Amino acid sequence: MARVVVLGGGFGGLTAALELKRLLRKKAEVTVISEDDKFAFLPSLPWVAMGGRSAADITFPLRPILGKRRIAFIHEAATGVDADAAKVFTATKEAPYDYLVISTGPYLAFEDVPGLGPDRGHSESIFTLDQAERANRAWSVFLENPGPVIIGSVQGVSCFGPPYEYAFEIDVALRKKRVRHKVPMFFVTSEPYIGHFGIGGLRDSKLLMEHEFAKRDIKVVANTAVEEIVPGEVRLKDGAKVPFKLSMFAPPFRGVPVVAHLGNPKGFIPVDGNYRHMKHKNIFCVGVAVAIAPPEQTPVPTGVPKTGYMTVKMAKLAVRAIVSDITGVAPPEEIPIDVMCLMDMGDKVALMKAYPVLPPRQESEWKQGIRYRWMKIGFEKYFIWKMRHGLSGLPDDAGFSRLL
Repeated sequence: MARVVVLGGGFGGLTAALELKRLLRKKAEVTVISEDDKFAFLPSLPWVAMGGRSAADITFPLRPILGKRRIAFIHEAATGVDADAAKVFTATKEAPYDYLVISTGPYLAFEDVPGLGPDRGHSESIFTLDQAERANRAWSVFLENPGPVIIGSVQGVSCFGPPYEYAFEIDVALRKKRVRHKVPMFFVTSEPYIGHFGIGGLRDSKLLMEHEFAKRDIKVVANTAVEEIVPGEVRLKDGAKVPFKLSMFAPPFRGVPVVAHLGNPKGFIPVDGNYRHMKHKNIFCVGVAVAIAPPEQTPVPTGVPKTGYMTVKMAKLAVRAIVSDITGVAPPEEIPIDVMCLMDMGDKVALMKAYPVLPPRQESEWKQGIRYRWMKIGFEKYFIWKMRHGLSGLPDDAGFSRLL
């Protein structure tokens, strides 16, 4: 029986564990190691920050789901990975493996910019559930005495979507409360232009985003870096200073420390087309932890986003490569990853689809409208239901992409 250890219980980790057991059954002993004991539907964190969702709406416990499928669960943080000895360590346990699947997500490098972040800095963040809940409390305080808002992405960011969603949602919420005229809004980003998203743009995303931000009277400062954030003020590298009552910035991502030694200088892990480590052939990596080169060198450093949809696709391809190794069936074809993204714009949703995710692309779509908001809500509920019941083999998008 092959021993497979999965690091992480999010989109990639939970998908990989369930798929391994579904496809291999008694041929594999699967263990999940995660410091979090709940799955969280991360695309809904901007809604949590605005009060539209609670933690209970978008989370469920991992242990019952894994236990029903005879998948072992170690609720501890991994403290070390010895690739030569093929072992993972936690504070109290040692887990030997024949195959390792890394799906650890990112390390949020707030320390890269002085004053960045909610714990030791002066800006909010919406990249973990705890941060989104804290941002919601900050939003409630802000409404008591509104003033300037600044939202954006600092240099080195590789996940640009949440700041866009947060900016649009705040704009719509303030208009509904009839106080938008009291709140100057600024959107600061390291992208070379608005609508770049770290993927070189998508169709006419630049023009569409320029139109949206102008229509909403949100001032855009693109292609810039943040020097530091002090109480009530963001200082940019070019010397500009922007005051705020509420700020939220996406931080730079790096590989998490426990697996960073397996990756490049930023800790991201190079893989082949089946998400197998380039050196250690019994190690696979999926999701944010994967190293993906940007499509172009930008004046201010940016990275490539890896969405939950992409992560699930990666996990399934990695699992099929492991199944091939263990059972001797033909290995899966190496195919480029596509992406489907539903970006909330407050009063509507943009549906974006690209194959492959980086240019040049075979296919790309961008559509927006109120009906896609219902699609976003439907996808959230579908995916949570699917994974809560351990049904990883069901379609990833429930056919929503056919509605394009």
